Amino acid sequence: MATQVLQTVGRGLKQTRSVLHASSPVNVALRSLSNVGDESWFKSLFVRKVIPRKDAHSHLLAKKEDNNLYKIQFHNVKPECLDAYNQLCEDVLPSIHTDPEYPCELVGTWNTWYGEQDQAVHLWRYRGGYPALTEVMNKLRQNKKFMEYRNERGKMLLSRRNQLLLEFSFWNEPVPRPGPNIYELRSYQLRPGTMIEWGNYWARAIEIRQQNQEAVGGFFSQIGSLYTVHHLWAYKDLQSREDTRNAAWQRDGWDEVVYYTVPLIQHMESRIMIPMKTSPLK
Repeated sequence: MATQVLQTVGRGLKQTRSVLHASSPVNVALRSLSNVGDESWFKSLFVRKVIPRKDAHSHLLAKKEDNNLYKIQFHNVKPECLDAYNQLCEDVLPSIHTDPEYPCELVGTWNTWYGEQDQAVHLWRYRGGYPALTEVMNKLRQNKKFMEYRNERGKMLLSRRNQLLLEFSFWNEPVPRPGPNIYELRSYQLRPGTMIEWGNYWARAIEIRQQNQEAVGGFFSQIGSLYTVHHLWAYKDLQSREDTRNAAWQRDGWDEVVYYTVPLIQHMESRIMIPMKTSPLK
C-alpha cells in the first residue's frame, strides 16, 4: 500500500515539473528578467548606492591649525644587543632632537615591557609636514655621526618598520611630561572605510578619558600599514592603569563608545612601554 502511494506521488511530481518547465508564469517571468538590460530595475535592487565623499579623511580628521607629520618606528633588537642599542640611541638621537637645523622633535622613545619583547619604539614629529621630513632625511644623509649610528644599529636589529602618521584633531598634542610613568600604545587595525566613524565616536570618548590626564596622543596612518590607529596613554604604574580604565566604565557614554567601535576593528594590540633615559616623555 505504501509503495503504491509513493509511486503515485512520484508520477504526480514528474507531471507537475514538466508543466512548470513548459508554461509556468514564474519560469516565463524569470526568462524575461534575464533578458532585460543592465540598467533594469531588478538589477538595481542589488546595487549599493555610494555617496561620493568630498574630501579625504586625512583632511577631515587631522588638525588644521598646524602642519605636523609624525613618524613611528618599531625596531626589533637582537636580545643580546638591547643594552648596546639603547646606549647607541641615547648617544645620538637627542643631538638631532636639540639641533635647530633639523625641523623635527623626538616625542618619545621606549622599550617594550609587555607585548613584543626586545623592541624599541621611537616617535618623531616633523613641524612642516612632508617638506620637513624630506629636509631632515637629506640632511641626515650628510651627517657623519648619524650614518655611523645607522651602520652600527643595523648590526643589532632583527627587523624594523615604520609608519607616517597624522594627529587626530580632538587629541592634545604630545608634550614632555615628568615621570616616572609607564606608557601604553594601543594599536587598532580598522576595517577599510571606517576611519571617519571611528573619529566621530572618539571625539566624544576622549573627553571621558581625560579625567586623569592619561591621554597623550592619538594618530592615524598615512603611509605604511593603512587604516591603523595608535592611541598613546600614560600611567603611573600598572595598577593605576587598571584603576583608570575601570573608572571609565562608570562614566556616561563610555559603554556606548565601546559598543559601537569594537565592530570597526579587525585587529588590536597593546604594548606597555618603559621610556628610555633621554625620552622627553618620562
